[in-house]
Amino acid sequence: MNIQDIISSSIRGDQKSQRELYEAFKVRWYMIALRYGKNKMQAEDILQEGLIAIFKNLHQYDHNKAAFSTWSTRVLINAGLRYLKKNSWTNTFKDIDDVYNLGDESETIYEQLSAKELTSLVQKLPTGYRLVFNMYAVEGYSHKEIAQELGIEIGTSKSQLSKARKTLRTYLENQLIKSTDE
Repeated sequence: MNIQDIISSSIRGDQKSQRELYEAFKVRWYMIALRYGKNKMQAEDILQEGLIAIFKNLHQYDHNKAAFSTWSTRVLINAGLRYLKKNSWTNTFKDIDDVYNLGDESETIYEQLSAKELTSLVQKLPTGYRLVFNMYAVEGYSHKEIAQELGIEIGTSKSQLSKARKTLRTYLENQLIKSTDE
């Protein structure tokens, strides 16, 4: 049987055809669900909701408009977005200014380091991160001043600082893990 025949039989409620359709696309659908879920459990929930939507709306599929894989992918993505929206995904997005302000707790970590240790970690940063971090955190420049000095946008300065702090946190975590293993 070709895919169109399997779909037609599935629409009529043939469980064997529905199973065949699932078996043919389960890996693809699961991989999509994994990209939208933050863990295996969420991915399985998204997949479940997506499968319900796919089989419930199978009669709406038009092979003249798109391939079944394209149509089912879109249905699954929409199910993933509905799932995330239902679970407050919009609260996870941060304005660049909010991301910038996350540095309060990490600054106390920086203050606890010796100047030599901090300098060593900062030296490992990529150039853009290092320049902005030094100018802002060490020299006291504002983002506007950094942008003017480096010929970049203010948002780029904020982004580079945020990424520098995140990278430094990662370095610090790795260093802590390494020192506890010794």
